[in-house]
Amino acid sequence: MSSHAFDHKSFLKTLTSRPGVYRMLDDQEKVLYVGKARDLKRRVSSYFSRSLNLRIQSMVSRVADVEVTVTHTEGEALILENNLIKSLKPHYNILLRDDKSYPYIFLSADPFPQLTFHRGAKRRKGRYFGPYPNAGSTRETLRLMQKLFPVRQCDESFYRNRTRPCLQFQIKRCTAPCVGLIDEQGYARDVEDAMLFLNGRADQVIDGLVGRMESSAEALEFEKAARYRDQIATLQRIQERQYVSGERGDLDIVACAASEGAACVQLFFIRAGRNLGNKLFYPRIPEDEPEQEILTAFISQYYPGKQIPQEIIVSGCLEDQELLENVLGEQAGRRVRIRHAVRGDRARWLKMARHNAGIGLQSKLASQAGVQARVDALQKLLKLEEPLSRMECFDISHTSGELTVASCVVFDAQGPVKSDYRRFNIDGIQPGDDYGAMEQALTRRYTRIQAGEGRLPDVVFIDGGKGQLSAVAGTLEELAVTGVVLVGIAKGADRKPGLERLFLFGGKAPIILPPDSAALHLIQQIRDEAHRFAITGHRQRRDRSRRVSVLEEIPGIGPKRRQRLLKRFGGLQGIARAGVEDLSRVQGISGLLAEQIYEAFHG
Repeated sequence: MSSHAFDHKSFLKTLTSRPGVYRMLDDQEKVLYVGKARDLKRRVSSYFSRSLNLRIQSMVSRVADVEVTVTHTEGEALILENNLIKSLKPHYNILLRDDKSYPYIFLSADPFPQLTFHRGAKRRKGRYFGPYPNAGSTRETLRLMQKLFPVRQCDESFYRNRTRPCLQFQIKRCTAPCVGLIDEQGYARDVEDAMLFLNGRADQVIDGLVGRMESSAEALEFEKAARYRDQIATLQRIQERQYVSGERGDLDIVACAASEGAACVQLFFIRAGRNLGNKLFYPRIPEDEPEQEILTAFISQYYPGKQIPQEIIVSGCLEDQELLENVLGEQAGRRVRIRHAVRGDRARWLKMARHNAGIGLQSKLASQAGVQARVDALQKLLKLEEPLSRMECFDISHTSGELTVASCVVFDAQGPVKSDYRRFNIDGIQPGDDYGAMEQALTRRYTRIQAGEGRLPDVVFIDGGKGQLSAVAGTLEELAVTGVVLVGIAKGADRKPGLERLFLFGGKAPIILPPDSAALHLIQQIRDEAHRFAITGHRQRRDRSRRVSVLEEIPGIGPKRRQRLLKRFGGLQGIARAGVEDLSRVQGISGLLAEQIYEAFHG
C-alpha cells in the first residue's frame, strides 16, 4: 500500500494536539506500529512532512489508516503504549520478549519461619527478598544461606509430619524445630541473622558472630566457637563476591549494545548493596534502531508491574527520561532517578555492564552465524541443491518396554523450532518393540502433515542404524511421503560422541565424519535434543502413572480420600513413609483401609 492511499492531510486537519497513543495500520488492518505522543497532531504529522530513514519510509508506505487514543497525560499514554506493544507485537516496534515474573526468597511469618524460593503473587504473610535475576541465582543464595544460617527450607507438609530429624539436621543444615530440638528464641536468632544478611547488613551479622565466638571460647566451648569461626569466614568470602564497593542502596544498571539488526540489553540487579546477578535480554528490533530508543523502549516495557529500585543507571541519555522517571516514580510511590552520567564505582559497574552487553551481542551474532555454517555443511554433505529449511528427528524412550514415548524435534536454519516439537504416547505394541513404536510415531506425525496440518521436512533423522532406517523408509512409503532425505544415526563404539556412523537411505556404506565436522556437530545437537525430549516425556508419563496408580488400585479409595491423603502427607512419598496409625488419622480412612494402603506401598 503506498502512502498516498492514506489521505493524511484530511486526517491531520481533525487530529487533536492532546497527549495520546497512535496506531498505524496496513490495508489488512494489521497494526504496523504503536507510538505515544505529548502532542498527537505534531507527532503524527512528522511522519508525512519530513525526511525519514529507509525503515520509517518503508513503514509509512504501507500505512492505510491511523487510529488514535487520547489520554489525559503523557504518562497515561506511555503506559497504554507499553500495554499495546505487548499485546499486539507490531512489526516496527522494539519488542521485549521476556515477560516472566522474577523469583524472590520468602521468609514465612510462622513461629519457626520457613525460608524458601518464591515466584508469583505475594499472597502469603511474611518477608520477600529480591527480586533475583533468575531461579539459579535464587537457589544458589538459598544454598549458601542453608550453610550459614540453619533456618528450615522444607515444605509445610513435610515439616508438620516429622517424628524424627531429617538428613538436613544430620549434616548441620537445620536445627530440627520440627521435633523440638531448638526453642523459639534460639531459632529466632538464626532467623534474625538471615534477615540481616538478606538486607545487606552482613557486617552486623559478622560482628554478632564474632561476639558469640569469643564468648564460646571463653566458656571453653571450642566446638561451638569453631562453628562460629567457619560461619564468619564463609560470610566474608561471600561479601567479597557479592558486595558493590561503596553501595548500600537499591539500583539497576541497564546497558545496551546493537549491531546488524540485533540488540542485547544487560540488566544488573543491586539490592541492599548486594549484586544479585545479571540477566541478558535480546529484544526484537527494527534495522538501524538507535541504542537510545532501544533503552527507552526496554525501560518502558520492563518496569511497569515490577518492583522498581530507587535508581536506574543507563548506558545512554534517554529522550523521555523525565517522563519515565515520573511514571515509574508514581508506580513505586517514591522518587525514581534515571542517570547516565555517573562517577566512581557506578561508572565502573556501568562500564562492566556495557562490556557484558557487547559480549552478549557478539555471542548472539556468532551463534546465528555458527548455526548457518553447520546447516550449510550438512547441505553439502547430503548433496542437496536447495538450502535446508526444515529437519526433523525421532527418538524412542521407555523403561523395560513400558510406557513408551516417541519424540519428534524440529530444527530450521536458525536452530530449534520448539513450538513444532511433538511427543507421542505409544500403545498397542509389544514391550520393547522400537520398530513398532517408530512406525506408530511416524504414522501419526505424517498422516497429519499429509492432511495439511503442517509441512514436510527436507531431512528426517532416526536414532538408529540400517535396520531401523529401512523400516522407517517402508512406513513413509506407505504414507506416500516422498522427497524426504532419510538419515540414520548409529552410535559409535562405547557410545562415545564423535564416533557416530551415518546411514543414508539408498547409500551403500556408512559415513564416518571427522570429530571436528560442522555437519556432525549439527547432527549430534539434533539427535541429543530428540533424546532429551523423549526421555523427559517418558519420565513425565511414568510419574503420572505412579502418581495415581497405587492409590487408584486400592478398593475404597475414591477421589476425595485420595485428595485428603495427598494433602495430609504432601504426596505419594509422604504416604509411603506413613504408618498405619498415621494413615488412620486422616478423615474417612478406617483402620482396615489404612492397613490396605500400607500393604499396597510395602507389599
